[in-house]
Amino acid sequence: CLDEEGKVHEFDSSWRTEDCNDCSCSRTGIGCCTSYMRPVDYDEEKCESIFNKETCSYKVVEKDDHSKECIVHSWVG
Repeated sequence: CLDEEGKVHEFDSSWRTEDCNDCSCSRTGIGCCTSYMRPVDYDEEKCESIFNKETCSYKVVEKDDHSKECIVHSWVG
């Protein structure tokens, strides 16, 4: 399989992209999906979500104090 960056991958292989997508190669082609969950139900007035590209995850923290995490009621991914 040839990915969008021009790299060749063997059949039945899998990898994670720089954009935090998990991809796999089969004889029918390449399939990719996000490797992370996105927060969708939290207090957006008081809190903000921050994406960490190194861990491929979101953290939801208070806008005024990033050391305080917020409660998230729902995630999608």
